[in-house]
Amino acid sequence: MTELWLIRHGQTDWNLEGRYQGQADMPLNATGLAQAQAFAASLDGRKFSALYSSDLMRAYQTAQIIAAQVGLAVQTDRRLREINQGEWQGRTLVEIRAVYNEGKQAHRSQIDPATARAPGGESVLEVSQRMALASDDIARAVPTGPVLVVGHGLALATLYCQAKGIALSEVYLHIAENTQAAVIEWPRN
Repeated sequence: MTELWLIRHGQTDWNLEGRYQGQADMPLNATGLAQAQAFAASLDGRKFSALYSSDLMRAYQTAQIIAAQVGLAVQTDRRLREINQGEWQGRTLVEIRAVYNEGKQAHRSQIDPATARAPGGESVLEVSQRMALASDDIARAVPTGPVLVVGHGLALATLYCQAKGIALSEVYLHIAENTQAAVIEWPRN
């Protein structure tokens, strides 16, 4: 088992506005930069074997700040990106509801959160599969750990659920706050 530290990126303006970021390449705002610096400082004296990050700017900026503190190079992996939100990307929940009238879809209680998707986007199940493949590769490359993995709320929550045996239908309950970390054990496959 490899110990993975799952760290969500710092805050962006779209986080504040409640916009679905998906794979939009948004930078950290001033608060997000300060959050990343505070998190990095909290790691003072800890030793890590590697640092991986999503290639999206908000995660990569967070990872760079952490890398300066822990003395590691940032290794990027596109598979660590957030869920592709398709046509919902950049919109708020209010805007989405106005454009994609929920009454046109199946009754809400019949929708499986793990397989539902925004038009043109990915499902949680698809995200969990690519995140698991990336984590498998990380665990094989760095079997001794611990490893820092900087990414995105929903994508990292899929790993947390998989490691803890939690159904993906509950993934939204396990999305971390900005720069919050969760530590899991990931099996080497």
